[in-house]
Amino acid sequence: MSLPLSGIKILDFSQFLSAPSATLRLADLGAEVLKVEHHQKGDLSRSIYASQIDIAGSSAFYQAINRGKQSLSANLKDADDLALVKQLIRQADVVVSNFRPGVMQRLGLDFESIQAINPNAIYAEISGYGATGPWADKPGQDLLVQALSGALWMTGADSEGPVPMGVAVADILAGAQLAQGILAALLCDETKLVQVSMLESMLDFQFEPLTLFYQDGEELSRGEVNPAHPLVAAPYGLYRTTNGYLALAMGAISTLAELLDSDPLRVYQDRGEWFAKRDEIKQVLADLLATNTTEHWLAILEPADIWCANVLDWQQLLEHDGFKVLDMVQTVVTGQGERYQTTRCPIRLDGQLITSAQGAPTLGEHNELIKAKLQEA
Repeated sequence: MSLPLSGIKILDFSQFLSAPSATLRLADLGAEVLKVEHHQKGDLSRSIYASQIDIAGSSAFYQAINRGKQSLSANLKDADDLALVKQLIRQADVVVSNFRPGVMQRLGLDFESIQAINPNAIYAEISGYGATGPWADKPGQDLLVQALSGALWMTGADSEGPVPMGVAVADILAGAQLAQGILAALLCDETKLVQVSMLESMLDFQFEPLTLFYQDGEELSRGEVNPAHPLVAAPYGLYRTTNGYLALAMGAISTLAELLDSDPLRVYQDRGEWFAKRDEIKQVLADLLATNTTEHWLAILEPADIWCANVLDWQQLLEHDGFKVLDMVQTVVTGQGERYQTTRCPIRLDGQLITSAQGAPTLGEHNELIKAKLQEA
């Protein structure tokens, strides 16, 4: 399969998760991604995250986010190594970084410097909070960005206080938006600078509730009983059953009352009450649904086209035919021959899956290959 970004060369100075997740997706789409790493430490995610699970000498986290890339170990404060990197910049279509503001400038590798070396190169960067302002120099770390974004007041019950999301959502969103910006710039000869901040990505993520807040300035109430979305009326939430949990999305309480043969629910016929009285309605539902199994309730609700689902853990998900049919797992192999399983690219092109068998590189694995190619060029 010919991939759409074949022939695109990306020089990637980034580390951790945000920008590496962008270059991972571009590598999946066919780009050649050359990862420039610190000559001694490498990408710090090699050892900082999920270090208890080691694959080919690096953390499983590093392996997941850097598969399909090449690694050049370099000391950017060394004149020879810096000269080598500048040679690579002359050949690059895109240069990527995610350091705090000022770091690439001190190295002589900021946007203006890159443009002087290669005017055709696109410079793409992720920052935590933008290049200016009182937060510009704060660490662009996912939990800190979540905390400042207001998003922690969207999940859980009012009495629980702020609740962080259990995935690095600010990193992943910023990476996805950087990839979008790079793809747009590759289609436009005039655009050479692509900038994304993690905070702006989190604000965009909340465009729905923020738009409402802009209009009325009213503080959100998440409720107390089975909260799942502060803007949606009952029955929206997760409900414990005798053997697990049931997810209920939007639906008519009057319809549920008949399907479940519940007199207490029949009291709530006025649609206008379903938000204002969501906690008491959800409590009625919670008490009822706790009396039988998830499968029992699904057998009643699904045939009636009620939006509902079992709440699966990872083990249950992996065993389910709904997961298996997606063929979402791929096996990749490192340069040292170690094999590990990870997710594939979620995009299909012309109906075909995009997979890549190349695992993440060891530190400096491709140094000699890169130097040899430069000599041939």
